[in-house]
Amino acid sequence: MTVMTPAPIDQQEDEEMLVPHSDLTDNHQSMEVVVAQAEIANAAESQPAEEPPSQSRFTWRIENFTRLNTKKHYSEIFVVGGFKWRVLTFPKGNNVDHLSMYLDVADSTSLPYGWSRYAQFSLAVVNQIHSKYSIRKDTQHQFNARESDWGFTSFMPLSDVYDPSRGYLVNDTVIIEAEVIVRRVVDYWSYDSKKETGYVGLKNQGATCYMNSLLQTLYHIPYFRKAVYHMPTTENDMPSGSIPLALQSLFYKLQYSDSSVATKELTKSFGWDTYDSFMQHDVQELNRVLCEKLEDKMKGTVVEGTIQQLFEGHHMNYIECMNVDYKSTRKESFYDLQLDVKGCRDVYASFDKYVEVENLEGDNKYQAEQYGLQDAKKGVLFIDFPPVLQLQLKRFEYDFMRDTMVKINDRYEFPLELDLDRVDGKYLSPDADRSVRNLYTLHSVLVHRGGVHGGHYYAFIRPTLSDQWYKFDDERVTKEDIKRALEEQYGGEEELQPTNPGFNNTPFKFTKYSNAYMLVYIRESDKDKIICNVDEKDIAEHLRERLKKEQEEKEHKKKEKAEAHLYTVIKVARDEDLVGQIGRDIYFDLVDHEKVKNFRVQKQMPFNIFKEDVAKEFGMPVQCLRFWLWAKRQNHTYRPNRPLTQLEETQSVGQLREVSTKVHNAELKLFLEVELGPDLSPIAPPDKTKDDILLFFKLYDPEKEELRYVGRLFVRSTGRPLDILSNLNELAGYAPDEDIELFEEIKFEPSVMCEPINKNQTFRASQVF
Repeated sequence: MTVMTPAPIDQQEDEEMLVPHSDLTDNHQSMEVVVAQAEIANAAESQPAEEPPSQSRFTWRIENFTRLNTKKHYSEIFVVGGFKWRVLTFPKGNNVDHLSMYLDVADSTSLPYGWSRYAQFSLAVVNQIHSKYSIRKDTQHQFNARESDWGFTSFMPLSDVYDPSRGYLVNDTVIIEAEVIVRRVVDYWSYDSKKETGYVGLKNQGATCYMNSLLQTLYHIPYFRKAVYHMPTTENDMPSGSIPLALQSLFYKLQYSDSSVATKELTKSFGWDTYDSFMQHDVQELNRVLCEKLEDKMKGTVVEGTIQQLFEGHHMNYIECMNVDYKSTRKESFYDLQLDVKGCRDVYASFDKYVEVENLEGDNKYQAEQYGLQDAKKGVLFIDFPPVLQLQLKRFEYDFMRDTMVKINDRYEFPLELDLDRVDGKYLSPDADRSVRNLYTLHSVLVHRGGVHGGHYYAFIRPTLSDQWYKFDDERVTKEDIKRALEEQYGGEEELQPTNPGFNNTPFKFTKYSNAYMLVYIRESDKDKIICNVDEKDIAEHLRERLKKEQEEKEHKKKEKAEAHLYTVIKVARDEDLVGQIGRDIYFDLVDHEKVKNFRVQKQMPFNIFKEDVAKEFGMPVQCLRFWLWAKRQNHTYRPNRPLTQLEETQSVGQLREVSTKVHNAELKLFLEVELGPDLSPIAPPDKTKDDILLFFKLYDPEKEELRYVGRLFVRSTGRPLDILSNLNELAGYAPDEDIELFEEIKFEPSVMCEPINKNQTFRASQVF
């Protein structure tokens, strides 16, 4: 049995925790206890609307580092974007055996109520012996009064920091760098992508920006969109179970909707379950899988062969002997090409490297059938290129020296026009049709911003191949100029002037963590066919009717929303919901609030009256019901935080909602605690003191590979897990002396973290509260 309790952590990169420093949070009166071995990746990324950013770099030399005797150590204040910042370190770690480091809003306590600011930033510990081994981690955050600092609890192992031979501590001095980009947040909600650009974006399910950028690119290849519309589907199909219908529905909404479009039906049609939506899939793999599935679905239909016609090219692998008349060739097809970035200045250099001849000689001679070992040359040449050329840039590579994956941020240029017939067709095989002109124009630039462990994806596209480029960044679409779409995505370093006169006055190099990782080119001779007109006549009648009905339902919901200020939706979760959902619909969290019983009640209704209505609904005595408020934690999960007080229950529903959520017109989420007596009938809830902790337990059975909710218990913070083992075995249906393992559930983004619980330590000492 594995048991895990979530701690207050948030979005992170791989092994390090990315969190507000806050030492260890207290005053938590409930805790979720779980069991799971699922991989859930990369947290949701949301990016505010922005004006041109302000950026700067701050260097902090910490002398006498090993003699620092404070738990927290702050840098001097520096200014970026008109805001005061400082770096916060925990030289001995923030309750971990790693150096902890955060960016802090220096004047947060004196700022006006409701302040907020958004920044992208990186923190680094400089290696003073070999600068290439400096440790740098980057992230982004919306800073506010509750989260006025943000960064990495596990930045790097303390053993590496304090070992002088590693190069991070020289003459008892550590050098820390902070690179900060402050983006002025404008009114995100008032921006209308359709009105401003004519296009709409895609909603982010949670780290699905990589998919959104690819879908926008495919949608804006009109020939591809038309083929998707012409795939046969019926009115009896369900989008969640049919990739063609889900994609048709998605494309139709992108074409005709006035607001951003959801992708949940499409991901369900892929066969992804709930946590798969949070997995950071490889973009190239997703592209290939999607095209293969569509290719298969198109067989035997009027659009059979469309995928091949658009994306398939062929190259020839050859080995030719130098001294005898022998040549071996093999023809292969491709839907995309992977091009080297490292060591190549541009796309042409990558193609030169792709067709580079390798000499097979000496110990590496070629075994040529009847001729034996022979000197030979080996290489690749292209037989034909596709109308739509997809180039995957190898921005991520394995570094054998560092024994880890790294992102290649080197400068790498790509042209607006790409001529693959250059130098008398040096890339073409003797069998290539030389009458085809392989001149391409750039259609899309897919961009990755961030590091090897995570980041954000978006796309620059010019849908009609005009001079106007657009940035498709999840829900937000903006007009951009060619410089932003091309030159600014080459990567490399940029020299920045200091923004603070008199402080760090010399220019510095700023690594561009945003750069292109995929390019889409369209052949000039095919562009009139590919950039074709697509209108309603290309869309099946049943699909138009289905989406019209959806639109009517949407209008109905819109009307309800307009009246929402008069009502509050109260969502009541019970043990029955946890039993029904954990291990089926959800794994890491306790409950999906969208699937519990909800009540739409007038805000003026006294909560006690509502409580009576709930008692009638569930057939229980009203005195046996105790309601808890849910709290959203920094690792994106919810847990019951505290019971409602008697005073709160005398208030109106509207007053209680305002107190509990601090968000205008927000719904009210409650957990209904019902205790059962020996005869399984409801009894009055037990008295609860400040020392009582409410724990929730999930059971993982490794043999069956099943996860399920088994119940909850009140424990004393001064008690030990050892004291409740028999109770846990009873919940699980095991013998009282069964040997079980206990784990605390910490986080699920970008991968699941579960830490073993010491059965002999008190819950307070283990921070299980």
